[in-house]
Amino acid sequence: MQYLNRKSLIVAASLAAVLTVAGCHKKNPAPPPPPAPPATAPTPMATITAEPATISPGGSSVLTWHTSDATNVSIVGLGQVASSGTQTVQPTQTTSYHLIAQGDGGSADATATVTVASSAPPAPAPITESGIDENAFEAAVKPVFFDYDSYDVRPDAQSTIQANANFLNQHPELKVVVGGYCDERGSTEYNLALGENRANAAKQALVTAGVSPDRLRTVSYGKEKQFCTDHTEACWQQNRRSQFTLDQ
Repeated sequence: MQYLNRKSLIVAASLAAVLTVAGCHKKNPAPPPPPAPPATAPTPMATITAEPATISPGGSSVLTWHTSDATNVSIVGLGQVASSGTQTVQPTQTTSYHLIAQGDGGSADATATVTVASSAPPAPAPITESGIDENAFEAAVKPVFFDYDSYDVRPDAQSTIQANANFLNQHPELKVVVGGYCDERGSTEYNLALGENRANAAKQALVTAGVSPDRLRTVSYGKEKQFCTDHTEACWQQNRRSQFTLDQ
């Protein structure tokens, strides 16, 4: 009996020790909150204008630009510039000024164009007393073409000659230069002679169709003025011609 009591006391003491040790353990602390995400850098902004946007040759224009949130600002052709500013430019031809702004948040760009106007408008085509200019004349009076090494007016050119003669007879005040042309083959001297023969043949064909010869003047250009510069038969055919222009 005494043995059982002693054993019970030992068990009770052991259980108390276990409970005491368990009560001494502390709970694990909660993990810290995750760090806040880094702040996002703002995207740069950029604008550029040119005033005036159109100038005459020798004139000037003022570029004005503004940027924000940029650490590196440049204008193509001008180099690095301040984040905002103005600059006078004097382009000799129409020019686009490209502004580029770069920063931690990316990049932005903008463009301003300065247009340089022509110094003078192109001269209008000469107009005859009848109101016909060079463009209208060329649209109505077509060239005739020749075979290689020949100045005979081909049968397929007869309808062109007749149509040209009809137009010229409707406008008797017009005087015409008949030019003879050749392709690039052969010597300069040979082609000048061939061009002259072609011009005379076209003139004679117009005279036969009823155009007064005193309205027609011939000139040979030989191979000096090529209408086409490819080295092909199709191109050479374009250069073997008699061309008609207004005689001013």
